[in-house]
Amino acid sequence: MLELADIFRLYGPAYIKMYGDRMMPSHKRVISDIVNCRTPALGGQLYECSHCHEFEYSFHSCMNRHCPKCMKNKASQWLEKERQRLLPVPYFLVTFPLPAELRKVTRSNQKIIYGIAFEASAKAMQLLASDPKHLNGEIGLLGVLHTWKRNLDYHPHLHYLVPAGAISFDKRNWTRTKYDFFLPVKALSIIFRAKFRDALKEADMDLFKSVPPQVWRKAWVVHCQPAGMGKEVLKYMAPYIYRVAISNKNLLKLENDLVTFKFKHSKTNKWCIRTLPVFHFIYLFLQHVLPSGFKKVRHYGFLSSKQKSTLALLQYILGTVEWQPPEEPLSSTVKHLCPK
Repeated sequence: MLELADIFRLYGPAYIKMYGDRMMPSHKRVISDIVNCRTPALGGQLYECSHCHEFEYSFHSCMNRHCPKCMKNKASQWLEKERQRLLPVPYFLVTFPLPAELRKVTRSNQKIIYGIAFEASAKAMQLLASDPKHLNGEIGLLGVLHTWKRNLDYHPHLHYLVPAGAISFDKRNWTRTKYDFFLPVKALSIIFRAKFRDALKEADMDLFKSVPPQVWRKAWVVHCQPAGMGKEVLKYMAPYIYRVAISNKNLLKLENDLVTFKFKHSKTNKWCIRTLPVFHFIYLFLQHVLPSGFKKVRHYGFLSSKQKSTLALLQYILGTVEWQPPEEPLSSTVKHLCPK
């Protein structure tokens, strides 16, 4: 079966020779790691069966988060951990795509643009939710960065799984939203664009000036849809946390310097075939390699690591768990809710 490692092994050296001076170190590292994954280059471990006493040697994995053969166990662990944090309330899936005009500058400045997109989108939702006309409280956000379409094209966007409600600022009440409405997406789009613009201008004026001016005048789009009780969306998100842009099972053939792969069309859900020159295929793949150390999953509001006490309190109030005082002390405003 054709693997991504085969493509990199055969064409990676020539690709690096041609484009190496323009490649980020993380891209070269990914090629090297995927080629060496589960090969003698990384060594291995000898296992003995306790029943038949036969020996089996297993090569080490590269553990690079962009390798299609690694990280499946971590994805399962992440999914189980997040499931335990779900509240017994409806959820919404809120999606923030970056405008097409921003893709070129984003591709060349991923760390700063992705970071700004996270902060601007989270702050936009938090600002609207805090308004007395809406939820008048604090919301919880689980955000995941996704950079690709199924056909490997570059399409950076953020998905947020959000409980349908907010806890009041004094931590006394939980306000539920309507089952089919979370926040007004038109207002959310305007605030997201403004916060993104201001943050980019403050972070790097030269980078800000490189953005086409019409980007700040056009309407940005935000999507919001009901997501049931959140379990299915978490299951959808999990593979993208520790998965690369394409799986080995979707690679069909490598022939005459052309790579052919299959993908499911997002609208028709039918399988499609795409064939690309091998260097272009490698380029498309590498543009989804994240900057070293970049966190593609982030929590905000009462789902952030700094607010474990608030999440524990909500789980108790909403009947998910029995009360277990968290490690950090609760504020005096919430102690009255704890059983004596």
